[in-house]
Amino acid sequence: MSEPITVSIRREVDPAHISEATAWVQTGVNLANKYPGFLGSGWVRAGETSQVWHMLYRFASDEALDTWERSPERAWWLSMGERFVRSERVKRRTGIEGWFDDPATGSIPVTDASGAAISDTLVPAPPRWKQAVTIWLGFFPVNLLFTYLTSSVPGWGDLPIWLRVLVTTLVLTPVMVFWVLPWVTHWLRRWLHPRPSVE
Repeated sequence: MSEPITVSIRREVDPAHISEATAWVQTGVNLANKYPGFLGSGWVRAGETSQVWHMLYRFASDEALDTWERSPERAWWLSMGERFVRSERVKRRTGIEGWFDDPATGSIPVTDASGAAISDTLVPAPPRWKQAVTIWLGFFPVNLLFTYLTSSVPGWGDLPIWLRVLVTTLVLTPVMVFWVLPWVTHWLRRWLHPRPSVE
């Protein structure tokens, strides 16, 4: 089953059309809200006089997102913004980088389908080396414990190595994804997402 996917968009908007752009963005949110699998959205300007707008939305699956993105309503909505949207850059986040999201440090307000604020999200992922260290810190003790436990199972050492690796990965992958990594990333959240110092 496909996992939730978040789309982050950076748009440059003509400052002469702030009122129109604000109404346009809200219209897009209202339209997306009617589609199954819509989990929430948010947008924020980089500053009062900034031309840069950050927007995001989240759907329950690739299929639900694809339905919205191919819809005639979205095509109409995008065409309405062509007069004042100068450029656009889109990023999608799902899978492993989603483990490293830190909702507490985000800068974009996200709302649920009813419009109620739920959190701030989609801050930049930590550097790859920090992600690797985090995964190793979770995987090493779990793999060590599993290896120790299986070494006492009669006949385990006689199994072909491919079968032992298959069983190990089948057992440890869900353990890592659903329990260990969420716990480790929560425990290391201040290291993964250090707060900027205030002088």
